[in-house]
Amino acid sequence: MSQETIATSSSYSELTPAAQKYLRDIRSSWKLRLYFLKNLPSAIWWGFGVKHAAPDRAEATIPFNWRTQNPFKSIYFAAQCGAGELSTGILANLARMGQGNISMLVLDQKAEFVKKANTLITFSCDEGPQVFETVRRAVETGEPQTITMTSTGRNTSGEVVSRIYITWTFKLRK
Repeated sequence: MSQETIATSSSYSELTPAAQKYLRDIRSSWKLRLYFLKNLPSAIWWGFGVKHAAPDRAEATIPFNWRTQNPFKSIYFAAQCGAGELSTGILANLARMGQGNISMLVLDQKAEFVKKANTLITFSCDEGPQVFETVRRAVETGEPQTITMTSTGRNTSGEVVSRIYITWTFKLRK
């Protein structure tokens, strides 16, 4: 599980201490592995990595290997969906950190498969500001809020291979 570059944006200082700790923890390859072991064991099996994590954008990678391969010599659709969910989930989790007792749950998932995925695929989501706003509304109104986030998977040539749409719901627990 290699990590290439994990960055933060200028708004890092505006994050809650809990969110700052979360970013520090996912920068550490061994802490990320422990998180996966505890919460997402399939991420270890499939070899997910976190390439970039910041308040505005997150990127997750999935390799093309025997563990992720389907009988058609491409990455299994469920593995792609998992990597896409991870890139949106990093932002969703970051947005709720330190904002109170907020639950988050996947409400819906859709996917488009555009091209054969047979290299390392990087899933990116740049909807951090929108998810932070959604969580803020959940806290302010006390009402559940939803957001559909898009993660785009690109191969090593930069070609789009899939788009994963994850609808998250946030609710302030009382």
